Amino acid sequence: MPRSDLQARVQALNDRYRHHSGISVLEHALRDTQAGHLALVSSFGAESVVLLHMVSVTRPTTPVIFIDTEMLFAETLVYQQELAERLALRDLRIIRAAQEDLTQHDPDGSLHRHDTDACCALRKTVPLQRALQGFDGWITGRKRYQTGQRTTLDFFEIEDGTDRIKVNPLAHWTREDLQTYMEENRLPRHPLVARGYPSIGCIPCTTPVAPGEDPRSGRWRGQDKTECGIHFVNGKMVRKGVSA
Repeated sequence: MPRSDLQARVQALNDRYRHHSGISVLEHALRDTQAGHLALVSSFGAESVVLLHMVSVTRPTTPVIFIDTEMLFAETLVYQQELAERLALRDLRIIRAAQEDLTQHDPDGSLHRHDTDACCALRKTVPLQRALQGFDGWITGRKRYQTGQRTTLDFFEIEDGTDRIKVNPLAHWTREDLQTYMEENRLPRHPLVARGYPSIGCIPCTTPVAPGEDPRSGRWRGQDKTECGIHFVNGKMVRKGVSA
C-alpha cells in the first residue's frame, strides 16, 4: 500500500474515534476494516492487565503476543499464566528469540552488560517483527503520560519502517484512570508492583523505584535509554545484521 494511502487511513481512524473512550477505540478497532487484522502485544507488566481485560470482554479470540526474553522475573511468568487463565485468553502466543540468533549474538547471555540496545533488539524487537508478520497492525498499552516522547501520542499511528498500524487505546489515560479501572474490575496486580516496581522489564535492566521518582526511572537506570526498541523498528541490533 502506498505510504500516502496508509497515512490517509490512519488520519481517518483518528478523526473517526478522536472523542471515543479507550475501550470504545479498542472495540471499534477490532472490527473496523480500516484497522485490519490486529494483535495485542502485551508484556504482562505492571499495567498490562487493563488492556488484557478489555480484550477479554471485547473479543477474547484476539491474538495476544507475549515476548519471553528468557530474562524475565519469575513473578512475571507466573502472573502471565494466571492472567491468561483467569481472563480466558483464547489465542496467547508466547514468542522467544530464535536459538540461532542467541547462539550467534549472545552465546553466554552477557550482551545486556555492554549493549542494552542490541540485547533488546535481539530478544524483543526481532522476535516481535517475526511474530507480527501477517498482521495489519498491533495494539499497544502506550500512554501519553509515560515519557516526553509519548506526549503527543494518538490512538492510531503508523509503525516506523513498516506498513503496519499501531493502536494505542489508552493513549489519553492517566495513572489514576488505570488504578480506578483495576479496582472497579477487581483485577490482580503484578506482584512486583507492591515491592516498588511500577514498570517491569527484564531482571538485569529493572530496579525498584523510590518514592517521588519517575515510574520508569527503574528501567535501564543510569543509561540514556527510555525505550526497549519495540516501538522503533530500526534498533541498533537490526542495523548490525540481525534481520527480522
